[in-house]
Amino acid sequence: MRCSGRAGSDWTRCTTPILLSSPDLAVFKPFLPRTRVQVDLLMTHFTDKVVLITGAGGGIGRHYALEFARRGARVVVNDLGSDVRGESGGEDSAAAVVREIEAEGGTAVSNTASVTDREGAASIVRTGLDTWGRIDIVVTNAGILRNRTLKNTNLDDMTAVLNVHVLGTLNVVYAAWPYLYAQNSGRIVLTSSISGIAGAFGQSAYATAKMAMLGLMNSLALEGQAHGIHVNCIAPGAATRMTALETALGIDAENPEPDFHPKLIAPAVLYLASGAAPNGVVLHAQGGKFWRTKTVRNRGVDLGTDATFEELAEHIEPIMDMTAMDDVQPAM
Repeated sequence: MRCSGRAGSDWTRCTTPILLSSPDLAVFKPFLPRTRVQVDLLMTHFTDKVVLITGAGGGIGRHYALEFARRGARVVVNDLGSDVRGESGGEDSAAAVVREIEAEGGTAVSNTASVTDREGAASIVRTGLDTWGRIDIVVTNAGILRNRTLKNTNLDDMTAVLNVHVLGTLNVVYAAWPYLYAQNSGRIVLTSSISGIAGAFGQSAYATAKMAMLGLMNSLALEGQAHGIHVNCIAPGAATRMTALETALGIDAENPEPDFHPKLIAPAVLYLASGAAPNGVVLHAQGGKFWRTKTVRNRGVDLGTDATFEELAEHIEPIMDMTAMDDVQPAM
């Protein structure tokens, strides 16, 4: 085995040939060749890593918590216990997931704070620190839906969606960042959506919030890279209690079709949270299919510093042509 690592980092690289049939590597199978390969052992398991997951009392968040725990992680299961609109309190779903994890021999603790409250978000981080003395991975999964067209919605509902998805994410990440920064390592997985990337009818607030995650990811990936912090996004496609009640797709959250099963998002999230994770990447996951989604632009047309409306109109075809594309580079 060959090992190397960066001073001060907890993600040490050790490589050895491993057969992909190993059960410990099953979560990474979609991302690796189906042959004998060099696999980074310490970068592909989560033993004793402390993982904070918001909105983990049900749906895809629950599956994240279970899968991390099955691989040796210690999990802070956060869930407010509200309904899908974020309105009424419900059962202590976070504690229920903790019991599931413990029944399987795993280690977890619950937290019922709201991510929209700054102190509540900070308490999620403190729960990990007080219980295990550190945090390693943050997965911001908490969210609500209030689907309405712009004509039929109201600003209160739109603000509620933005508060949970945008401010809630910022509150948790802001609270965790100093600790990840100080220990020179960490992984953050934000939750975006194809609804944000491509749009969705009746989801203007939700889509706005989910596209905001790409801007946050891109900026924090730049800020964290010199300090061992990688920030990525998951864009999940799954049937959950939230999507079942807020869409007209006839989704059965209790018995989801294979193409919409929430457990099939977990492989991508675990990969994005692993030591082998990239930085500043969006993965779209649905039904066992995985795609990378990225922002590109075409080659453009240089009309010079005296460009006019008329000149632009004359050259609009090559300006709109997406035949040749380049990555969009960070703003200077």
